[in-house]
Amino acid sequence: MKTVLVTGGTRGIGKAIAQEFLQRGYEVILNYSRDEEGALATQAEFNDQGYCPVLMRADVSDEKQVRDMFKEVFRIYGRVDVLVNNAGIALQRVIQDTSAEDWNRIFAVNMGGTFLCSREVTDNMICNGGGAIINISSIWGEVGASCEVAYSASKGAVIAFTKALAKELAPSFVRVNCVSPGVIDTQMNSHLSDMEMEDLIAEIPVGRLGTGEDVAKACVFLAENSYITGEVLSVGGGFAK
Repeated sequence: MKTVLVTGGTRGIGKAIAQEFLQRGYEVILNYSRDEEGALATQAEFNDQGYCPVLMRADVSDEKQVRDMFKEVFRIYGRVDVLVNNAGIALQRVIQDTSAEDWNRIFAVNMGGTFLCSREVTDNMICNGGGAIINISSIWGEVGASCEVAYSASKGAVIAFTKALAKELAPSFVRVNCVSPGVIDTQMNSHLSDMEMEDLIAEIPVGRLGTGEDVAKACVFLAENSYITGEVLSVGGGFAK
């Protein structure tokens, strides 16, 4: 049975990704950072459905915590076949009001976490004959968003990281791809007013918000196709194209 670790896997898009892999028969490790109550609730929900995911607490921006998490995962399972770097934070702020601390925190989680987790899993995947790393970026990492410069830049960095690492690891049969969600109906977009949301939906050619399941299916596709690497798969209903 294959094993997948989903960072930020207990809510929003990460939870939907975990659900999809569970339904496909994977062993699933759910990483979370702070919300233990929410993580336990998600685990209980999956238990009620007949699944037994394992919770792993670690701040993906903290090198020691990431290293300790993977040591424990390898102790239990021996391997990770798929890593989904989903954990991320957002920031809506004009650049004049964006502090250096804001900027560094966004990059530490969104890009730094992707780097740290990918680095920790690479040797294991190589030793086991291959694997798949899937990084979650954003449509804003492709086209940029006003008042979200730090977030857009961090997600753009994830895309560049994906392309470079894919070339580096391809000879070792480790594939690295990126999923770039558009406007997804999650808590991360709850700050938008009804009018702002209507305006966004009007710009989406398919005429609706995306769902976590839409993103999750893209992740499974990339995890299971052995001839795709270095790609950015946009899941945005044609938005901003």
